[in-house]
Amino acid sequence: MQNDIEQIIASARAEIKNAQNLDALNQIRVNYLGRKGVLTRKLGAIKDLPEENRREAGRVLNRAKKELEELLETRGQELQAGAEAREREQKIDVTLPGFGAPAGSKHPVSIVLEEIVDIFEGMGFAVEEGPDAETEYHNFAALNFPDEHPARDMQATFYLEGGLILRTHTSPVQIRAMSKLKPPLRVICPGRVYRCDADTSHSPMFHQVEGFMVDKHITFAHLKGVLMEFVKEFFGSEVKTRFRPSFFPFTEPSAEVDIGCLICAGKGCSACKQSGWMEVLGSGMIHPNVLKNVGYDPEQVTGFAFGIGVERLTMLRYRIDHIRLFFESDLRFLKQFY
Repeated sequence: MQNDIEQIIASARAEIKNAQNLDALNQIRVNYLGRKGVLTRKLGAIKDLPEENRREAGRVLNRAKKELEELLETRGQELQAGAEAREREQKIDVTLPGFGAPAGSKHPVSIVLEEIVDIFEGMGFAVEEGPDAETEYHNFAALNFPDEHPARDMQATFYLEGGLILRTHTSPVQIRAMSKLKPPLRVICPGRVYRCDADTSHSPMFHQVEGFMVDKHITFAHLKGVLMEFVKEFFGSEVKTRFRPSFFPFTEPSAEVDIGCLICAGKGCSACKQSGWMEVLGSGMIHPNVLKNVGYDPEQVTGFAFGIGVERLTMLRYRIDHIRLFFESDLRFLKQFY
């Protein structure tokens, strides 16, 4: 009898110690001290013992029962205190001020696009917008693109049903604006454009800002003055600028605008292909044929136009080495911009 009771108590001690909650502890109480519990059955079996052994057996079992009750009580107090502490930690204090929603951040392209628009609005330019799905007339013909120009190829342009295309530049807005407005004009046209192109610095969809000015006696000097002011405002007054002869069907003469490499300060690196210069935009005097196509007399008015790639300027501003980062929606990247 003595050995059986010691084994029962040892087993009960281990179970009580390992109990993780009050429900588990209560189940242990039932298993040992309940109506059909192990010790209860032992107490009930005393009557079957010889009379001379009953007194000792009763004493041993009552002592074991008292020990179990004390162990259960002590462990129950420990578990109750732990539960109350956790409840206090988790309790919601309705008197505390609420937490605001986490603030988001602007996309870097949006930040740069807004800055470009702000700079030109500060120089008196109005903002015009146009449709993403354009006619070939507004996108090519009215801008003096010949029928055989490679930009019209399906490899370069997204063709849609119904004779429409996804515009390859924001220059069609120039045609639409000049067709409905009369000089003097000073306009920028920000928006999305689309081309069949994709590599480290090109995407099938990107953003441009077209700008133009039309009035009497507009010269290339006005073009240089406006663009050099923009470059100074955007990149800083210390940046070097140069105009390099180029060709566009809708301007004549035409020029690319380069700035001194921001990475190597003009010394030559892989980013500028060892030239010390980086192209930032294209520009030129509006071709007389374009002026005629919108009903202007090129003998009476002249104008200039320019086109800025927003992603290109964003990559230069933030030293971003691959255009795909703009479209991957990676929060680790986007949270860096405010």
